Amino acid sequence: MQPDLKGVRVAVLGGDAREIELVSTLSRLGAHVQVVGLPVKNDPPHVKLCQCLEEGLTGVQAVILPVPGILENGHIYAVYEEKPLILTEALLVKLPPEAPIIAGFARPRLKEIVKRSNVRLVTVLDLDEVAILNSIPSAEGAIQMAMENTAITIHGSRSFVLGFGRTGASIARLLHGMGAKVTVVSRTPAHRARAYEMCMNSISFEELPDAVPEADIIFNTVPAMVLTNCILSKAREDTVIIDVASPPGGTDFEAAARLGIKALLAPGLPGKVAPKTAGQILSRVIPKLVAQELGMK
Repeated sequence: MQPDLKGVRVAVLGGDAREIELVSTLSRLGAHVQVVGLPVKNDPPHVKLCQCLEEGLTGVQAVILPVPGILENGHIYAVYEEKPLILTEALLVKLPPEAPIIAGFARPRLKEIVKRSNVRLVTVLDLDEVAILNSIPSAEGAIQMAMENTAITIHGSRSFVLGFGRTGASIARLLHGMGAKVTVVSRTPAHRARAYEMCMNSISFEELPDAVPEADIIFNTVPAMVLTNCILSKAREDTVIIDVASPPGGTDFEAAARLGIKALLAPGLPGKVAPKTAGQILSRVIPKLVAQELGMK
């Protein structure tokens, strides 16, 4: 059951089609939503389109940032906005004490300005409910990218999945269902055992250098440098890498280019391949978070 947000004032800053879906849900639940950088259509009730961040943050009790939060250049992720939206400490200190700042995940810049302000940071992708559901469009999008960039079918392909967390498990399961010969690469013995139980091959990262020449497609989900120059030098030139880890990914992209290996970084797949579904996932969770963080019953 969704909470009653009647009278709650919330700012939604930047984003993409996912946040448009979220604004609609917040409006239906009675929240007054101040939007910056989103082309909200159909004039939903209780929604105010603001021209700048200062206007958007005036009088609000909670702030919702897009899933990617603030990018490395300091700009709020906002695909529909031409001018940069820059969230500063000076803007945050005007919010009520302990006001929740909700984002998908937080890069160092966001953590830094929140730490210097009297507000609380809440990261949605740390919640299993969101991350597991989000892994569905991520897996579909990653495999779609692989299909578009290879000359072979997924069925029968020798596909390696690096990492067997929430997204890695979803990718591996979908590949297996499509008839791929899946190898899961994980540091965790329990994950390797689970992959074996699911009728997939499983190896450790220590075994990857010897096994990588077999790979037709590599899906990386590990947000650390795991596909190094040393490992890539052992891969075949026709291997395709789809890296879905959070930027900058876990692939040495310069080495891949030098070796003639196609390696693609694929951040934010849910918002690109299935924005409506991804927006519905956010809409299931964020209104409850807002109510919880504001101490509403």
